[in-house]
Amino acid sequence: MSQPRAEKGMRLQRSSRDTSTLIPHLTEWLSAQLPAGAEPDVTLRSGIDSNGMSAETMVLQLNWTEAEAVRSADLIARMVPAPGDFPVLENYNLPDQFDAMRIVAESSEVPVPRVRFIEPTGDVLGTPFLLMDRVDGLVPPDVMPYTFGDNWLFDATPEQQSRLQHSTIEVLAELHAIPDAATTFAFLDPRQPGSSPLERTLRRAERWYEFAARDSGKSALVERILVWLSANLPDTSSGETVLSWGDARIGNCMYRDFTPVAVLDWELATIGPRELDLAWLIFAHRVFQTIANTYGLPGMPEFLRAEDVTATYRAHSGVQIGDLTWYTLYAALNYCVVFMRSGGRQVHFGEMERPDDIEILFHHRSLVEELLADLGA
Repeated sequence: MSQPRAEKGMRLQRSSRDTSTLIPHLTEWLSAQLPAGAEPDVTLRSGIDSNGMSAETMVLQLNWTEAEAVRSADLIARMVPAPGDFPVLENYNLPDQFDAMRIVAESSEVPVPRVRFIEPTGDVLGTPFLLMDRVDGLVPPDVMPYTFGDNWLFDATPEQQSRLQHSTIEVLAELHAIPDAATTFAFLDPRQPGSSPLERTLRRAERWYEFAARDSGKSALVERILVWLSANLPDTSSGETVLSWGDARIGNCMYRDFTPVAVLDWELATIGPRELDLAWLIFAHRVFQTIANTYGLPGMPEFLRAEDVTATYRAHSGVQIGDLTWYTLYAALNYCVVFMRSGGRQVHFGEMERPDDIEILFHHRSLVEELLADLGA
């Protein structure tokens, strides 16, 4: 049975940055952020490269003196990639991410790491960064996908898998219950043309595709999706606007005892219908299930099924979810762009040859084609 390249110990490269040169600059900068006489000492523990492609991430330990006592904190540094390192996103807005996480923590019981510091200019480390508390927990792996087996989630009991599924959906319901989201999180409304937050969010995704296509070439499949999404944009004028996490998948959560302890990765956060997150959660698993099936593996077909997700969400939120077709295809669009950029990054770092057809990189291609065929698009 053939296996994907990552099976052979591949570690996807995120950065060409020499992290050893960052610590002295970071230490000096923290001296000005902490109380006088803090004398910070920063130790680089490791980088994180198992999940996520968008930001460079480092694990740090910070020791300092405050009120005549020695303090210590384990921190995560998230840095905007250097322009020459083939960034996944065209625009990184760390202040918006920082503020979103801060407000969510202040306004709800959703478990987000405490954000401590932000440097938005790039003058200190070459690109902007933020520092947040490190949370201990387990993350469902992306490489290899958790649906491939031989990992803590796949090997869990059905009861444990059900607990993870239900508790994750409960967190989404809690997130969407933050009141007056349209005003509180207005800064997340994409700065794009459109008559509604949803249309502006779609235009943001379209701009992201155009950014990816400049390097990788255009995709006929993506452009078919865009035509259908634009022609079938839902009327959301009478619906509720909530905070949308934007990348609602279990691979962006940390778990303890199969319950979320940290909701991570807020780069795509926006405001709009709650269906955005529900469809994304379901589709993200379908992508990994499709990849498993491609390699002849059983995967986890009973996990995160649409009917189960929507029923659980209704039980926790009291809200009946509408049709998810549009939102599912929107998630498919974004996954196409993710694969364009992540595959392009592998080409950039010499981990694979540049393909003649960019759609070869779409690991969910068969799933997208099936969705479009069902819609006659």
